[in-house]
Amino acid sequence: MAQRPTRAATEAQLSNGVPMFLEQLQRTLIAEEAGQQDESVRISGASSGDAGTASQMSLSAAEHGRELWTLGYTVDQVVHDYGDLCQAITDMAVERDAPFSVNDFRTLNRCLDNAIASAVTHFSAQRDVMLARKQVADANERLGSIVHELRNSLGTAVLATKALEVGNLPIAGATGGVLKRAHGALQILIEQMIDQVRDQVVAPVGSARFSLAVFIEDVAQGARLQARDSDCAFEVAPVAPDLAIAGDRDRLMSALTNLLQNAFKYTRPNTRVDLRAHAVGDRVLIDVSDHCGGIPPGTLERMFFPFTQRHDDRTGLGLGLSIARHNVESEAGTLTVQNRAGRGCVFTIDLPRLTLEPSVA
Repeated sequence: MAQRPTRAATEAQLSNGVPMFLEQLQRTLIAEEAGQQDESVRISGASSGDAGTASQMSLSAAEHGRELWTLGYTVDQVVHDYGDLCQAITDMAVERDAPFSVNDFRTLNRCLDNAIASAVTHFSAQRDVMLARKQVADANERLGSIVHELRNSLGTAVLATKALEVGNLPIAGATGGVLKRAHGALQILIEQMIDQVRDQVVAPVGSARFSLAVFIEDVAQGARLQARDSDCAFEVAPVAPDLAIAGDRDRLMSALTNLLQNAFKYTRPNTRVDLRAHAVGDRVLIDVSDHCGGIPPGTLERMFFPFTQRHDDRTGLGLGLSIARHNVESEAGTLTVQNRAGRGCVFTIDLPRLTLEPSVA
């Protein structure tokens, strides 16, 4: 990696992503040799990439993918990091006349596959966030131009109206013509703004620190109404009053609301949806638990794809989970799901933990 001309890897990069992968690969092989299959999956994930919860390898590979995005690398270089590693391992086995078993090679491929998938997924997520923000900036520029023209046309119309009033001028005269043209320009500009809205131009992102407890209660107020309508129980665990998170509050509220709506939609009748927000180390976790009965194997990650629906209910568009993940990742967080077979799912928003400032409510 360090010698590849187009890579120019730094010492920090060489000591982070790939060495962590190697350490996890070693522990995976040791666990499998000892017959500890559950420990192997916990470290490096299942062969399908769908183990119900994120493995240690997928989390570190995701961080590696995000880091490479911030350093300006391409998705090809992300994949080549792990491809170079596979090549180095096989070359060393040949050079040292130390062949490894088919099972060990299968484990290596599984680990590489899961790591590449996580790295590329989160690399792409970072790229998508940046592209979305660029689109917002471009949209703001276009809207700014329209607003400027609106102000000019409105100013002209105001002046023409005052002139008509003060001078007692006929509406069919020259000044009336100015007013008419100004109104025509306003109509065109408003139609352009309607077209912008139809193209789903996004509002600018605003970030601020705010109380986690107040945020959860604000979301819960609307959720309680939906719980009554869905004929299921809804419980909200108490939140420590000093906890805070930061980001665009509306985006995060939209993400959590989408998760709750999803839970109410799919949880079984007369069961319960739970909302819990708590701190673990330097992170804040917001869990939404349902009793949908669980998700079929191999479908967890696909749930977050646009226009994907969990079961046979087709009343929506299948965009809620995709929007939720996009919003959370745009605020430096992650959204994962844990499958509780036969019971339900737990969706978890993971955000940096902050302390509430005295003046923040």
